[in-house]
Amino acid sequence: MNEPKTALRIALVSATLDLAFLRTALETAAPTAHISIYPEQGFDDAEVAVAWNPPHGVLASMPQLKLIHSIAAGLDNIFADPHLPDVPVCRIVDAGHAQGMAEYAIWSTLMFHREMDRHLQNAQQRRWERPEQIAAADYTVGILGFGAIGRTVGRSLKAMSYTVRGWTRLEKEEPGIEIYSGPEALPAFLSGCNLLICLLPLTAATRGILNADLFRRLPQGAAIVNMGRGEHLVEADLLAAIDHGHLRGAVLDVFAQEPLPDDSPLWDHPRIFLTPHIASMPNPKDVARQILANAELVSDGREPLHAGNRDSGY
Repeated sequence: MNEPKTALRIALVSATLDLAFLRTALETAAPTAHISIYPEQGFDDAEVAVAWNPPHGVLASMPQLKLIHSIAAGLDNIFADPHLPDVPVCRIVDAGHAQGMAEYAIWSTLMFHREMDRHLQNAQQRRWERPEQIAAADYTVGILGFGAIGRTVGRSLKAMSYTVRGWTRLEKEEPGIEIYSGPEALPAFLSGCNLLICLLPLTAATRGILNADLFRRLPQGAAIVNMGRGEHLVEADLLAAIDHGHLRGAVLDVFAQEPLPDDSPLWDHPRIFLTPHIASMPNPKDVARQILANAELVSDGREPLHAGNRDSGY
């Protein structure tokens, strides 16, 4: 890819994440570019903002801004800014990132399908049990949110002989996977899931969707995997559903507050497995390459790739 025709000014802007890890990748890919990290002096002269949870109002204070680019697939954290300027907002689309998500989903599925949660707890208590194993084809994994990452996850699990079903807002098709579309199909989708994996984008409609009402619609003994956003989950409802015996347990990689507070009851729950938002991480070189490609498209007056929709929130 050719570098932009003139020296590009890029600002890395986040209230919650140190984006310095991207500086080297961007400087390597575009040696003439000027890279600043908010709130360094001169950041507000940038034409491109690379953002993750940007402080509200900061992007609107950048008069030269022509492009806002997320560092990952999610755009909800950027669209949440009520003062967002009227420029394109783009996401990262990365096959390697989707593969990483699929690997995490496979691990989580095996955790519950092969009862590794039970075996790990038994080992701590020196208890020897050998429960009957269930064939993968007899274990149904439901994927809540069937976009590009959901398809990769679904195909990977299907290749391992799991029965896979997906739920999506709009009608879609995927060979070998039963797709349920629209709110009216959600109860039927949930009713057959031994494991539910959340991969939804965060919007007004999906915030808090993993709640007591949804959990009641899952079969007794089902498990939850949240790889979407922490705000999808009502934590108190999950704890109650597990403690009352309706849900088997959960794997959680994302949280409404990150890092997870020390006093969160999730830390010590024996049936909840936590990871620190590491399901998959895009390669900084790939992120930099996509950001610079979109910057060049915008500079040439063309439409950037993978722009988000403000109405849908993703």
